[in-house]
Amino acid sequence: MARPAQDAAGNLGKGNAGVLLRSRAALVLAEVLHGRSLTEALWAHQPQVAERDRALLAELAYGVCREYFFLDALAGQLLRQPLKKKDRDVHALLLAGLYQLVFTRIPAHAAIGESAGAARLLKKKWAVAVINGSLRRFQREGRQLTGKIEQQAAPEIRFNQPRWLVDAMGKAWPQRGEAVLNGLQQRPPFTLRVNLQRCELSEYVAELAAGGLTSRPVPGVSTALMLEKPVAVSRLPGFAQGRVSVQDAGAQLAALLLDAQPGMRVLDACAAPGGKTGHLLEHTPGLELVALDVDEQRLARVEENMRRLGFSPRLVAGDASRPEGAWAGRAYDRILVDAPCTATGVLRRHPDIKLLRRAEDVEALAQRQKDILAAQWLLLKPGGRMLYATCSLLPQENDEQIGAFLKEHEDAGAVMLASRAGIRTQYGLQLLPDTLETDGFYYALLEKQGA
Repeated sequence: MARPAQDAAGNLGKGNAGVLLRSRAALVLAEVLHGRSLTEALWAHQPQVAERDRALLAELAYGVCREYFFLDALAGQLLRQPLKKKDRDVHALLLAGLYQLVFTRIPAHAAIGESAGAARLLKKKWAVAVINGSLRRFQREGRQLTGKIEQQAAPEIRFNQPRWLVDAMGKAWPQRGEAVLNGLQQRPPFTLRVNLQRCELSEYVAELAAGGLTSRPVPGVSTALMLEKPVAVSRLPGFAQGRVSVQDAGAQLAALLLDAQPGMRVLDACAAPGGKTGHLLEHTPGLELVALDVDEQRLARVEENMRRLGFSPRLVAGDASRPEGAWAGRAYDRILVDAPCTATGVLRRHPDIKLLRRAEDVEALAQRQKDILAAQWLLLKPGGRMLYATCSLLPQENDEQIGAFLKEHEDAGAVMLASRAGIRTQYGLQLLPDTLETDGFYYALLEKQGA
């Protein structure tokens, strides 16, 4: 017997769970196309879907974002005329239907029938026939339509990335651009960070194996274990007790490269959601650590993570580019600047970024990074070290940013980073997502001259 479904406003109505699920997927995607992050959109709509259906809701949302440019081209072949902007939800519903037919094992009758039914829940009765007809046509002519699109060989379709990013990768990494773009289309690795203060890596590998989970170490990252496939955190031994966390191996390098010592005063600027904050405290017990973030809601996520890990750093809401208040009146031995950036290095983990970022964002973010670096430098003790980090692949946000900073600050020097991972650049270390070991990260370590 079909369960009652909810309409687009969240009210109970006629229908089944599959129709409700697809209507919610369309709403999530429509919000992303309107500029909202996928994470936020999913948080808003998941409660309206049965718990057992939430994994599929996420799969549809992430999958459509990952394959967006290919699916959008298919939709363009199927529609007699483009849909209006006010019908983003219908467009998103069509893309989700195509994703099911091309990339999943969902039976075609369910993908087509329940996608068409979802249009009625979205209060777009006219779109039922559009969705049904388009998906049935693809079922009949999919091979020809796909071949026609592939023959066009448009770079944004070939790599499923916006054209500006394809061009930027070719310019930034002329020898590895295609490998990087292909890497960004892969599903991200599921990597754990083991708290070595509480458990040996080999011991935790054995615990995972006892629970039927296969893992392997990540070369060059002493705290990282990569699982063979993603699992719910409830299956990870000791997760609730803070013995292990989920964090990309590239992100785990931050605590290792900053190399803080017990008793040091450390500022984690731009700290949310707290992954690097927690690792700093795990790596070096006895730190006097301040975690700063401009967003109070995101700072609440840091507090949640610290509670699970058993730490209680000082949490402060504030703008890293405009130091004010008690936290800004102190000097620090170490500062981590995990700067806001285009996030082009984590596109496979957050595929909505390809739909949210624009080429003009690079300049604005580079200016923001420059302002934060200059402001945080004033808070660093002479002889102290600042680690600048981004999850970007673009030189404007990375080596070029650091080169300009060094020219403007005579008391700054770049420290050579020792790491088995990544590519050495003029001033720092660049990790590329052209393998499954890590996402894309950049690190540069700066030391302040003086006694």
